[in-house]
Amino acid sequence: QVHVVESGGGLVQAGGSLRLSCAASVRTFSLAVMGWYRQAPGKQRELVATVSPGGSTNIADPVKGRLTISRDNGKNKESLQMNRLKPENTAVYYCRHYYLASSDFWGQGTQVTDSS
Repeated sequence: QVHVVESGGGLVQAGGSLRLSCAASVRTFSLAVMGWYRQAPGKQRELVATVSPGGSTNIADPVKGRLTISRDNGKNKESLQMNRLKPENTAVYYCRHYYLASSDFWGQGTQVTDSS
């Protein structure tokens, strides 16, 4: 059974930092593109960042320069370091594992909320 579990969300003031983590119990982790998506209240889910199996990253323009995505294939984990957070970053953040359509798995999400 596949498990994709996010952690690290919480309350954070504008300008603060937060680190999200994702653990995936899936055999194809090292082959998969891992990503973070977010869904703000009343909005559609959108891409935040992805990291390829080899470590190449793709960061969405609205957050470029303020966050870093990374992965550890040996531990089946990925992380999202977010800095200089803004109120509009309030959202549920989802971890995604994608390796072929048959291995497209999502976590349940972790809430990030601006406390300013």
